[in-house]
Amino acid sequence: MASAKVSVLTTQDLLTTARRFQWTRQMPKWTVVVEGREFPARPLVLEAAGVPPNDPTNSHQAVAILQARGFEVRYEGTAIQSKPDSSTDQAAALELIRSLRGCAKGPESLVEAREREHRIEKDRLAR
Repeated sequence: MASAKVSVLTTQDLLTTARRFQWTRQMPKWTVVVEGREFPARPLVLEAAGVPPNDPTNSHQAVAILQARGFEVRYEGTAIQSKPDSSTDQAAALELIRSLRGCAKGPESLVEAREREHRIEKDRLAR
C-alpha cells in the first residue's frame, strides 16, 4: 500500500518536482513522461511526496498514481495504456467477426470446404 503522503499527491506536485528533478543513474524499467521529459516513475513519486527512498510504495503503486493523474507511463520504453479503451477493443472485435463471417459463407467458405472433405473421405471409406 502506498504511503499516505504518496497517496495524496496532486498533478501539480508531480509537475513541480519534475521541473527540478535530476536523475543521473540508469533508467529503471518503469518511467513516466512529464512535459516531454522521461523520468524514473517511483523515484519521481517519492521525491514529490517528500518521503525517503525506502518508503514502502512500490513501482506498481507509483505507476498507478501517475496514470491516475493523467501522465504517460512506459515500461522499458513502451507506452502503457492506463485503462483499456473498450470502444477500440469492441471495434476490433466486430471487425474480426465481420472478417470471419465472410469465410464461413458461400461455395468457397471454410465450412463448405470442410463438409466437402468429409463427404470425400466418407465416400472413400465406404468403397
